[in-house]
Amino acid sequence: MSKRLLTLSLAALTSVPAWANCPAITGPDAGGEFPHLYERSAYEQLNNCTLSFKANPDIAVLNQRISGNPELPPLAQRLPKEPLVIAPYGKIGQYGGVLDGISKATESGTSDLLSVRHVNLLRFSDDLSTIVPNVAKSWEWNAGFTELTLTLREGHKWSDGEPFTAEDIAFWYNHLIMDPKVTAKPKDRFLSEGKPMTVEALSPTQVRFTLNAPRPGLTAMFANDYAQPFQPKHLLGRFHPAINPEADALAQSLGFEDGYAALTFYYGQSDWKDVPTPLLKDKDAVKRLQGAGLPAVAPTLESHIVIEDTLEGRRLVANPYFFQVDTAGQQLPYINEISEIYIGDEDIQTAKMIAGEVDYKAQAVNLPSAPVLLENRQQGNYEIALRPTIGLSTIAFNLTDKDAEKRALFNKVDFRQAMSLGIDRERINEVAYFGLGKPMQYTAFDPDTAPFVTDTQKNAFIEYNPEQAKSLLDAAGLTDRDGDGWRDLPSGKRLDLDIRYATQGIATKVVEIISANWRDLGVRTSMKEVTSDEYRNSQTANDLSVLTWTMGRPQAVVASDSSWLIPPYGTFFDLRTGMEWARYLQTEGAEGSQPPQSVMDMLPLAEAFTQKALGSDESAEIGRNIAQLTVDDLFIIGTAKAVAPVYFSKKLKNFEVPKTSSYDYYRMYPYLPTQWYLED
Repeated sequence: MSKRLLTLSLAALTSVPAWANCPAITGPDAGGEFPHLYERSAYEQLNNCTLSFKANPDIAVLNQRISGNPELPPLAQRLPKEPLVIAPYGKIGQYGGVLDGISKATESGTSDLLSVRHVNLLRFSDDLSTIVPNVAKSWEWNAGFTELTLTLREGHKWSDGEPFTAEDIAFWYNHLIMDPKVTAKPKDRFLSEGKPMTVEALSPTQVRFTLNAPRPGLTAMFANDYAQPFQPKHLLGRFHPAINPEADALAQSLGFEDGYAALTFYYGQSDWKDVPTPLLKDKDAVKRLQGAGLPAVAPTLESHIVIEDTLEGRRLVANPYFFQVDTAGQQLPYINEISEIYIGDEDIQTAKMIAGEVDYKAQAVNLPSAPVLLENRQQGNYEIALRPTIGLSTIAFNLTDKDAEKRALFNKVDFRQAMSLGIDRERINEVAYFGLGKPMQYTAFDPDTAPFVTDTQKNAFIEYNPEQAKSLLDAAGLTDRDGDGWRDLPSGKRLDLDIRYATQGIATKVVEIISANWRDLGVRTSMKEVTSDEYRNSQTANDLSVLTWTMGRPQAVVASDSSWLIPPYGTFFDLRTGMEWARYLQTEGAEGSQPPQSVMDMLPLAEAFTQKALGSDESAEIGRNIAQLTVDDLFIIGTAKAVAPVYFSKKLKNFEVPKTSSYDYYRMYPYLPTQWYLED
């Protein structure tokens, strides 16, 4: 027994009275079950004390800026009975200040600040392997991993003060995700074997997910997913005809066509939470809602709530009902406001960072900007950390291209092998990544989190061998038929590869090198930078022949969502290829085009990987087979795994430099940004 535990045991035996206030412990190793985290009762018992709670002195003023919020009750009535107690990384923080952030546009480069305010049922700890409590206080699986029961916090409240219960989770699933009038097609990660799960509220604080097959990775999804599996039934349920028979009449009295139109206004048609809020979408509708005593923005469980939304940026204020406190009993978050401005131009973004006008930025800060950022750290009062990325820069061809002859070419494996062998990855590493990266093939998994991926798989077809590449292109029927020095399609038609790319997904230098390499093979190639939205919309419309983005997911992500392994191999926000194959699979052959046999071979492997416990021999063997099939197909071609800059102001305290610069664990979410504070 440790000296600390022995002291506590003796205190209990001798009935020593508890301290009036608990010790304000900081750091990860203070005796709790999880680093930095305690349930209130556990913290009080561990330290033989009673937590007394303290509110942000500005919270009443901040609350007045939240649309529809009533006057605040005392803090004790705003916190759950069991608030989550956070031991800060460095110091107990101070209240106040505005966190200044920068994004490219609405839905473009915004995950940095989304991750700062984000919550989900669970969370990955900062070791990126341990799942820990968050909105849910605890969870329990049955023996077969087909029933997951989560226990919530008694007395937890939405940002408008209304109770948050298990009914809000069941409502989200049964009446938003599974209602085709709200969600046209549920994403695979919200299904089990392609069919709905059963989600039921067992009590106000217990919800059960019943699956159609084992899926131990479901907890990983609830720990890292950007979508939040709960919505405020007390507001949105008023507009859902299945909940309220008067939903249509209520919506029409507020100027909406029907209840579903009002639902779409608040919730949107996507689980992506960074679409424009009602404050930007329809100011007249906002006035009507406010006139009826309804909020303009749906209540949240996040640390901050949107109060302003324009084409220039967003403003958010602290949630007065947030469920976390520090070890001194102070309600989190410490930071009063978040200011997010939109700057699409990368040079202007960099200039603002150099000037110290930003407090934190990692997404879409590409490595080529690192030297100038490093050089100006003292001037701008900030630091730069170079952290490994998850995944790697990739490029692919549209396997269901609208041009029939290009589609046939892109479906030849010798063509894809040739184009992979024609990429000089060592040059990409030296020029684009300053020698800090590592050439690597795409294997579906991020190899650093998937030890079962072999070196042979990581190195497949990555040797720079232009002569072999040219031979393979000849064999694929690509020759110079008109003597102009460029290869033509077998029909004699000119072959042009136009690479449209967004710097959020891949660095310009990488595209420049690939384009030059392919021209050296005799393949006419051009490139053009576009915005993230333009790229994504064109890709989804099947209008691009060449596709680019950072790809390769941690095994925990793949285990929670097998869609990364089957067409179209990503979401709207990633690289997608084989869109018509995906349509064929989604409609059971009624639409789209039939994929090749290797895709059909991947389907059972993908499903099996979600059904095995991560780290088991069975999981590793299936993962290795998936990686092998991926490199055999080369539907997506890897280039190099790099490092990326993480920018943070010296004014920002309790900031933990992340282990990776990546989206996959939802950026800063594992590192407790609710305990950040600003110091002049």
